[in-house]
Amino acid sequence: MSRREPHENVATVLVDPAALRDLELDLVTLDLWVWPVATAPIYPDGPRAAFQLRRRLVEARLGAWDLAADWTPVWISFGDGWRRGDEPLPWAAHVALYDTLEHHADHVRYRRGLGGVPRLSVAHETEPR
Repeated sequence: MSRREPHENVATVLVDPAALRDLELDLVTLDLWVWPVATAPIYPDGPRAAFQLRRRLVEARLGAWDLAADWTPVWISFGDGWRRGDEPLPWAAHVALYDTLEHHADHVRYRRGLGGVPRLSVAHETEPR
């Protein structure tokens, strides 16, 4: 039996570009990290991946999300403060994420539920010695 490759649990969200900075600032205070798909380090052609993902999400809603046709697709991942080894994410992490997204409801479109992508790395600052 083969083990699943390590992955990152993420929410996939379309964000109005005018609201992206405010959303990101609200999320970072909760140890939730925003990764624009176009610049995510896991894709050799991020802009193309972002275009394809946005198109699939918008078209799947059969017109309900047409206003998001030029919005920025992002992944939102959970920081180290939410992790407990190999345990599933605590329910409080999901609540924090979805409460924040609801606060920005006019500027985001998403489906509840998490997906998995290859590990995303946050560069951590180290203190000088």
